[in-house]
Amino acid sequence: MTEKSKQDNSHPTSNGRRTLLDFGPLLLFFGANYIYQDLMFSVKILVVATVLSLGFSWCYERRIPMMAAFGCGALVFFAGLTLYFDNELFIKVKPTVLTLTFAAAIAGGRFIGRNPLAALMGSQLRLDYDGWRKLSWLWVAMFVCSAIANEIAWRNLSTDAWVTFKVFGLTGISVVFVALTVPVIQKHQQQN
Repeated sequence: MTEKSKQDNSHPTSNGRRTLLDFGPLLLFFGANYIYQDLMFSVKILVVATVLSLGFSWCYERRIPMMAAFGCGALVFFAGLTLYFDNELFIKVKPTVLTLTFAAAIAGGRFIGRNPLAALMGSQLRLDYDGWRKLSWLWVAMFVCSAIANEIAWRNLSTDAWVTFKVFGLTGISVVFVALTVPVIQKHQQQN
């Protein structure tokens, strides 16, 4: 990465664009479902918006974040099943399957002496060994909490209420855990 591109990625416009690319498809999904109250149509909007978001990521940043690419692949797969079988169960269980997959990958990596989280985020963060260990287990906890919350939500809420939970509730869980990671990052960050 060039010095200029490092500077561009820390620019506030770049951060705002990243946020829009990350959350824009979810907000469009919520908006489409709110306006049309048609989950199948909203799922199509979500897939198109997510694929476009990855395309824009490539155009603006010349990279596609690995977790975003994996998430998009899972979305296309589960959305395809949802639309093909005309069954909303598939899109509702996607967050559970995806977050448990991430949790298992991080935990499994830690158990065999690897650090999958550092492999994903090492270019953005430089932490000592203890910092990566703590951060990894916080992320495992976040993903497991998200999976449990999603299971409770889709089984007990109406479809429209579940869509709201997916967009705002799961995002809220992530925000809480990100806030919990800040002290870990500050304590264990290594200087270049």
